[in-house]
Amino acid sequence: MSGGKCPVMHGANSSVEKSTMDFWPNALNLDILHQHDGKVNPMEPDFDYREAVKTLDFEALKKDMHALMTDSQAWWPADWGHYGGLMIRMSWHAAGTYRIADGRGGGGTGNQRFAPLNSWPDNVNLDKARRLLWPIKKKYGNKVSWADLLVLAGTIAYENMGLKTFGFGFGREDIWQPEKDTYWGAEKEWLAPSDSRYDNLDDPSTMENPLAAVQMGLIYVNPEGVNGQPDPLKTALQVRETFARMAMNDEETVALTAGGHTVGKCHGNGRAENLGPDPEAADVTEQGLGWMNHESRGIGRDTVSSGIEGAWTTNPIQWDNGYFYLLFTYDWELKKSPAGAWQWEPINIKEEDKPVDVEDPSKRYNPIMTDADMAMIKDPIYREISKKFYENPDYFSEVFARAWFKLTHRDMGPKARYIGPWTPTEDLIWQDPVPVGKADYDVAAVKAKIATSGLSTAEMVATAWDSARTFRGSDLRGGANGARIRLAPQKDWQGNEPERLARVLAKLEPIAAEFGISVADTIVLAGNVGVEQAAKAAGIPVTVPFAPGRGDATQEMTDVESFEPLEPIHDGYRNWVKKDYIVQPEELLLDRTQLMGLTAHEVTCLVGGLRVIGANYGDSKQGVFTGKVGALTNDFFVTLTDMAYSWKPASKDHYEIVDRTSGETKYTASRVDLVFGSNSILRSYAEVYAQDDNKEKFVKDFVKAWTKVMNADRFDLA
Repeated sequence: MSGGKCPVMHGANSSVEKSTMDFWPNALNLDILHQHDGKVNPMEPDFDYREAVKTLDFEALKKDMHALMTDSQAWWPADWGHYGGLMIRMSWHAAGTYRIADGRGGGGTGNQRFAPLNSWPDNVNLDKARRLLWPIKKKYGNKVSWADLLVLAGTIAYENMGLKTFGFGFGREDIWQPEKDTYWGAEKEWLAPSDSRYDNLDDPSTMENPLAAVQMGLIYVNPEGVNGQPDPLKTALQVRETFARMAMNDEETVALTAGGHTVGKCHGNGRAENLGPDPEAADVTEQGLGWMNHESRGIGRDTVSSGIEGAWTTNPIQWDNGYFYLLFTYDWELKKSPAGAWQWEPINIKEEDKPVDVEDPSKRYNPIMTDADMAMIKDPIYREISKKFYENPDYFSEVFARAWFKLTHRDMGPKARYIGPWTPTEDLIWQDPVPVGKADYDVAAVKAKIATSGLSTAEMVATAWDSARTFRGSDLRGGANGARIRLAPQKDWQGNEPERLARVLAKLEPIAAEFGISVADTIVLAGNVGVEQAAKAAGIPVTVPFAPGRGDATQEMTDVESFEPLEPIHDGYRNWVKKDYIVQPEELLLDRTQLMGLTAHEVTCLVGGLRVIGANYGDSKQGVFTGKVGALTNDFFVTLTDMAYSWKPASKDHYEIVDRTSGETKYTASRVDLVFGSNSILRSYAEVYAQDDNKEKFVKDFVKAWTKVMNADRFDLA
């Protein structure tokens, strides 16, 4: 070996994918199904954060966090001696990534600590806020997660500055590596023009789903205007669409915009080019901090973050109605900040209405507004709401407090998951409330009644599956609990086969009424009966585990509009796609599988089992590789791995399985079916289930995975 040759592989820690699977860019990537492997978690296997946080001294934590707000540190001094604005921005940007389309994003995992979020342009200097919180995290240790702490900081900041907050729920568990399942956009550069995200930039509703932010690296909209060009009316259209995609209506949007800008300031008093690399790209000497300015002072009044410079209100560390006072009192004109960013400033403002300098109270500067702020009085609908808030400050405070609570808790699931003494008692419709159901009844008697109902195995299994498959682990919405499959909008979803659904419910609802139990329990029990019948027909009798106690939601408890994004537009488990999409069906299956919290081997056995049971959408025969439909055999895998057959395309997403000897077409299949034989990882699982000695294992694994799906939303069982 020559003396100059390095003995280790360069890039071993960061380029594994490039050295392997990047050679095959079209291969199905299963990484998102095992991204949070237990090996990355430093905690003991029996550590349960949701139990640990119950032992937290909540009042002591609150006291320490209140003290933090005014404990200015020389290495990153607080504006006006108060960190409130910085902490609120951190909490907002942690929670504000949530989008309703797929439930991903949000502050529920502490993901802001990792790339790409820790290095987004819109998150400039939030690394400083997290570092300021470290002493508190260090002190309370395992009893409070980073995820809870990052979101709590903003709530405490508002409380410290005079807002009567609505409450707070603990219980967010930390992840230990970046989330790979969240699609943030296809752009290859930060803050690329937003045109690529829209079919028509003038129509924000055409923004690519499931995205909610207008540009790569932004939380919401560009504060300078659409693609950096000020025009409050155009910006208003983007604001409305963006906030709607984050589950907010117009009143909540105005309240959050105004409330977020009632305190704190923007930073652009310097040269942006003096900032160093973001945290993920910075040198080891920066120790995880980014955007460090080693060319000029770069702190206090000379800080550069967004590039816009100034405070929105006269008293930026006090909760008041000053935001609307300035908006409605003065005319505003476009100016450029010292960093060269577009901002709006008032014309002929009174000296006493100007905010003072963050370090020297003898100096005053113009307040500023972003293009989104100007939209609050230029858009007719927003202006009307803003005027109401201006004239009714108490009402504004109440609406904001509720909207802030919603923003910071939207991805936590039902209220039953909230932990701690500050949880509001009120049931909110966006929490998808479900009453507790009866749990003390004769389960065997109900099953016997269902078995004689005349429903087929496939009908019972498909209905239970459709009821449960809406569950999303991303924001813990959906699932079988509540039996919302019988309510609008779910009862009319094409993927739920409304005619079949109505026929099945007509049989099950009288049984539920007879025994005084929930329809939700009855639907799941019927699915279990179907699985047991199928297993018995395969010669492997089983009893499917069942946990009673689901409740039935009412139509009044159901926010129809917010449930629309949960509508399945594909279900590879039942071999159905609503229409032809650019994305391949097997990729859609992978996305659904990850949202449901299933693993690669679980999706394998569930698909194979549902096929032979005959649970396909519309009784399709695609993938039903068996002559004993209705029996839970391993025939799907046996056929898939049998070299007696060849596989030929017949039309788009339609394939024929042909006997190599006779030339006879024996079965038909979809791409989803064939991927379990073509993908090397999935095939390895398919081969396990195809083995002669694993027929019983297949049934047991199917039952285990089935039960996991049926109980995914039973948070009371954890």
